[in-house]
Amino acid sequence: MLAWLGIIMLVLLLLGFPMMVPLAAGTLYMMFTDMTFFGPDQAVSWMINGVGSWVLAAVPMFIFAADILTKGHTANRLLDVVDTFTRHIRGGLPITTAASCALFGAVSGSTQATVVAMGGPMRPRLLAKGYTDHFTLALIINASDIALLIPPSIGFIIYGVVMKTSIGDLFLAGILPGFLILMMFAAYCYIDARLKGIEPEERAPWKERIKAIRKVILPLGFPVLVVGGIYGGFFSAVEASAVAVAYALILEVVIYRQVSIRDLGGLALSTGMITAVVFILVAIGAAFSQTLGTAGVPEQLLSPLIEGIGDSQILALMLIAAAFFIGCMFVDPIVVILILVPIFKPLVMATGLDPIHVGVIVTLQAAIGSATPPFGCDIFTAIAVFRRPYMDVVRGTPPFIAIMVLATFILILFPQISLLLPSLGSN
Repeated sequence: MLAWLGIIMLVLLLLGFPMMVPLAAGTLYMMFTDMTFFGPDQAVSWMINGVGSWVLAAVPMFIFAADILTKGHTANRLLDVVDTFTRHIRGGLPITTAASCALFGAVSGSTQATVVAMGGPMRPRLLAKGYTDHFTLALIINASDIALLIPPSIGFIIYGVVMKTSIGDLFLAGILPGFLILMMFAAYCYIDARLKGIEPEERAPWKERIKAIRKVILPLGFPVLVVGGIYGGFFSAVEASAVAVAYALILEVVIYRQVSIRDLGGLALSTGMITAVVFILVAIGAAFSQTLGTAGVPEQLLSPLIEGIGDSQILALMLIAAAFFIGCMFVDPIVVILILVPIFKPLVMATGLDPIHVGVIVTLQAAIGSATPPFGCDIFTAIAVFRRPYMDVVRGTPPFIAIMVLATFILILFPQISLLLPSLGSN
């Protein structure tokens, strides 16, 4: 029965159906076989409960804020300030790209919005400097994935809802791992520029740096509002998302005047369409994961593994990382989180792992999967935005993927990197 379930879902996926179809088919298959004992009414109830969490209201808010910022000039302001501090370093331009992607991720929380906002202005500059297109595209899509670790992160919100853990702690836990990956990317860009013989540009004068800093002070208020507001007790994660939208409107409509009132209708429509897709996936994914639990699939799959792992937290984390890494290579990360987190929850509890630390490892695998062939979502975003063939986009990704895999091992061996800021926040 379990084998047929996998075959049916795989065939539908390979035939090109959107992910919600294989999930729904898998649920129906288990419903009308002897794998489970529930009816359609129970499946509908699970779907409603899947999207019934109040915390999920933050998702469309953060998406809307990201859309407003992408339409405006916030991305260019972030690029300018980073460029003034890095242009004189060998590999300064790709380092600027990586750092700007991290900063915009801290503002938008969206990998795909970061690909669009940062890739547009930076790709021509990187190509003009002498970097190959496959390096440039790989850098943009992989650096954009740091956005999944920098708050506000939709990946953390989905994981927190499924795992029933603090969204605020997850936001804090992602900051240092995101910074670690950024530093590793910067080191690789520096070495790559030396090997290619690409010379740095002239150092920016402090007058130019100060001018750029002044222009970026207001955009950098986003992470301060979101994380500081939550931990300062001023508002919840959902309220923080509403504040983020209000701040984006004030910034781009009133202060910078790069977004008009007329633009907001189209941006709201775009946000609504993306939100609908996300919520449909969440609803069907919740029903599917509940169905798996009812059918006893987690116990069938994990019982031998739990016995073999014993109480080894490192082995448990490696197993979790491997499962999510492979899953996110083929399926949308949100779906993987919805399905696999309930399956691995007993293993997390049995080994005494910190759910916050597990959330960082899981979300990092989602970030890697977003840029990993064959079906990384940011790969197809880059294909659509830059109009480049699939192979051109994925050709340069292996070094960056290797860096993020190495970062995964570092975080597994040194959980303090993830847990330091949440521990300080709770004191």
